[in-house]
Amino acid sequence: MKLRPLALTLLLSLAALVASPADEPKLEPLFNGKDLTNFKTDGSTDFWHVENGILIGENNAEKKGNYLWTEKEYSDFVIEFDVRWKGVTERGVDTGIEMRKPNIQLQLGVSGSLKVDMSGSWYTGGKDKYPEAGQAKEAKTLMKPEGEWNHFRIQAKGDTFTCWINGQKASEYTDAKFSGPAPLGLQIHPGVVMKCEYRDVKLAELK
Repeated sequence: MKLRPLALTLLLSLAALVASPADEPKLEPLFNGKDLTNFKTDGSTDFWHVENGILIGENNAEKKGNYLWTEKEYSDFVIEFDVRWKGVTERGVDTGIEMRKPNIQLQLGVSGSLKVDMSGSWYTGGKDKYPEAGQAKEAKTLMKPEGEWNHFRIQAKGDTFTCWINGQKASEYTDAKFSGPAPLGLQIHPGVVMKCEYRDVKLAELK
């Protein structure tokens, strides 16, 4: 039996709708909006606290840095969150999400080494620090004005690390060196007065 073109199109569209939920990983809250459950609090409560469902990170008077690490280690995963900040000093906010062993980080805000906004770019700590292949060169056009919430999605799968900003793919970096499972870390960079806020932090492990 031959299907008419319109019927075939409708059938394919329906199939796509049915299939899509299975393709999307099921995200579960990592931050519960109430306290630091799922995170290691030793040494971090002076830097991180919760207000009105928002996870807030600030450095202390000595401008010391801190990482808020997850209790659990992750290898392949997807994490999504809203984040906002507003420059407190001329240097701006320097934060990010650290993952895997050896450590690789998705930069948020101004790079301490480059003194420019590298949001959405991958920091490897190597000679190039921010390899060109992993830079989010169009991040400024994808992000909302400073002080507004921006939605980030990060995927670590195999040897490939991908970042989306407000629903648009911003960067992708491939390097097999960063292969070991590790806790995720939210950074407060030392030596700078800064404040960053996170909400709706959700995560799914990829099998």
